[in-house]
Amino acid sequence: MTKLSVNINKIATLRNSRGGNVPNLLQVAKDVQQFGAEGVTVHPRPDERHIRYQDARDLVDVVHTEYNIEGNPMDNFLKLVFECKPTQVTLVPDAVDALTSNAGWDTVKHKSFLTEVIQECKLQGIRTSIFVDPVLEMVEGAKVVGTDRIELYTEEFAAQYALGNAHAIAPYTAAAELSNSLGMGVNAGHDLSLDNIAFFKNNIPNLLEVSIGHALIAESLYLGLENVVNMYLRKLA
Repeated sequence: MTKLSVNINKIATLRNSRGGNVPNLLQVAKDVQQFGAEGVTVHPRPDERHIRYQDARDLVDVVHTEYNIEGNPMDNFLKLVFECKPTQVTLVPDAVDALTSNAGWDTVKHKSFLTEVIQECKLQGIRTSIFVDPVLEMVEGAKVVGTDRIELYTEEFAAQYALGNAHAIAPYTAAAELSNSLGMGVNAGHDLSLDNIAFFKNNIPNLLEVSIGHALIAESLYLGLENVVNMYLRKLA
């Protein structure tokens, strides 16, 4: 079964829009795990516009499943990760002013940098994953830099699938097959939803984990958080 990690950034966005502590981020993290999610993901950004660095620290004592912290490995981010020691760190090359993640790593161009960061994370006992596009050269480069897993950036798949183009899955399948053959695990995330998750999972060999936030929270507005978490779990079984 592919693990579901719930990204709770949008809960923090809603909380921050009004001030105070409603909705309570830590309670939501507890709830999604109680409802069956196998992990919690956060992606703090330098401006702390949703997840705050203190949130990431506070979640250490709350997340009893897998804790995944995503972000651009700048000094402050790495300091936070080494303090929190999550189950997994997912390295994402998002710009400081990016609205959301919008590209995977060029693992060839950034070989030296990624190798150094990944080595530091492994010394801290933290599993590493790096965000990549479904490009075979980038997957091969991921192996060279020493990551434990890749996370396939799935925005293009989701956009094409919504237009009826099921063939858009092909490069993701190929990237996953290559990653598996090289001994790296495969995660995935970005714009995966109840509409496309089963098709994606069924076409990605040995998909270990999906991280879903925006769609899951939006769907929960209509269907309820507990119900939606379990709908994903059934589709990932």
